[in-house]
Amino acid sequence: MVFERTIKVIFQHCDPAGIVFYPRYFEMINQVTEEWFEQSLGTSFVEIHINQGDAVPTAKIETEFKKPSKLGDELLFTLQVTKLGRSSVHLEFTVTCEDELRLTSRSVIVYVKGEDKKPASWPQAIKKQMEFLLKEEGPS
Repeated sequence: MVFERTIKVIFQHCDPAGIVFYPRYFEMINQVTEEWFEQSLGTSFVEIHINQGDAVPTAKIETEFKKPSKLGDELLFTLQVTKLGRSSVHLEFTVTCEDELRLTSRSVIVYVKGEDKKPASWPQAIKKQMEFLLKEEGPS
């Protein structure tokens, strides 16, 4: 299973040439991640970060930009869980526009607890929902 979200490229995403300024893709990836937590995992960043005092920071991100996107493009973000650890989750993002690949990105986010922000086990309810999106590996 995957989580999908369409984001239309608007003026604030673009540089003077009218194409997406690359840091804006990271904002979009974070937006998709936040929406995934709320819509698929049953919790929000408000609940985790504000109400509980915990956090889910990005520990690693690696992105390949395949083709530029421009003002007005409708970008389909597809999120897939590729690995689930005790306190981390590996995510893979594919971004397309009308079936044309625009970028791929792999990130690792970590669940950290309290003021010390030390890695901690994913809450069971969240981990259970993440398992539904875990990409099944084919035979080696």
